[in-house]
Amino acid sequence: MKTNHSLPATLDKIDARILGALQQDGRISNLKLAETVHLSPTAVLERVKRLTRDGFILGYEARLNPDKLGAGMMVFIEVVLDRTTPDVMKAFKAAVQVRPEILECHLVAGGFDYLIKTRVADMGSYRELIGSVIWSLPGVRETHTYAVMEEVKNTTALPI
Repeated sequence: MKTNHSLPATLDKIDARILGALQQDGRISNLKLAETVHLSPTAVLERVKRLTRDGFILGYEARLNPDKLGAGMMVFIEVVLDRTTPDVMKAFKAAVQVRPEILECHLVAGGFDYLIKTRVADMGSYRELIGSVIWSLPGVRETHTYAVMEEVKNTTALPI
């Protein structure tokens, strides 16, 4: 994968190839990864350990099919807080952390404070979520909802 991104000084081209291969298949065997990047399995294993230790690799997980699990409807929610004081923001962030229904939450610059991503079965499930979860979060003054009609692109892969 060619990009215009420059590598951090602590990464070389082989590290970048290892990261790229792992993004494509996190379950790739060490032997296959070694063949892919043209190094010995021992050298690749040491590099993967270093990349993990240095925080370039955060972990591994399976990507699940939301349609098969009753969560086929993706919804984004803009949240405006009643005040953006440190104590209100801290309480909001702490409350979001313990809500498994909230997949992502980002503090953003612009016309609102936070952008939340969630998945639900349908609009009825969303109405329940907004009423019982989102509006109960500390400091919420206003929300705007965007139901996704079509996922045009969905990836977690970073350009390397």
